[in-house]
Amino acid sequence: MNKIIPAALAIVAIAGGAYYLTRPEAPEPSAQPAEGDPLVSITVPETLTADAMMGQRAFDATCAACHGTNATGKMGFGPPLVHKIYEPNHHADMAFVMAVQNGVRAHHWPFGDMPAQSGLTPADVGAIITYVRELQRANGIE
Repeated sequence: MNKIIPAALAIVAIAGGAYYLTRPEAPEPSAQPAEGDPLVSITVPETLTADAMMGQRAFDATCAACHGTNATGKMGFGPPLVHKIYEPNHHADMAFVMAVQNGVRAHHWPFGDMPAQSGLTPADVGAIITYVRELQRANGIE
């Protein structure tokens, strides 16, 4: 019995040393996105439908300041909408309508609350949703 304890301690020490030597390194601070950088990389479709092109113009004018170009998010400002969290089964189109009308309390991301957005017609919001959904589908988010 007295030989088992030192042997067990030796095994634990060897396993700990092996873990220490082979663990993945933490990313360098410079590898983290800087303020304003996109949060995801996406594939932009070569062509968009006419509704999505109108939505892109409205998105660029109203949403891109926080949600980034092509809805890729913006470090320190807003989340990417081309992300599995925003797939239609989790955030239906009505969730986007309600977010524009009423704003949203932060719940998935640490960017703070989204204020309601003024100056968008229901048609504008519908076109923005079409644009975001086309970007999502081009990136495997169905």
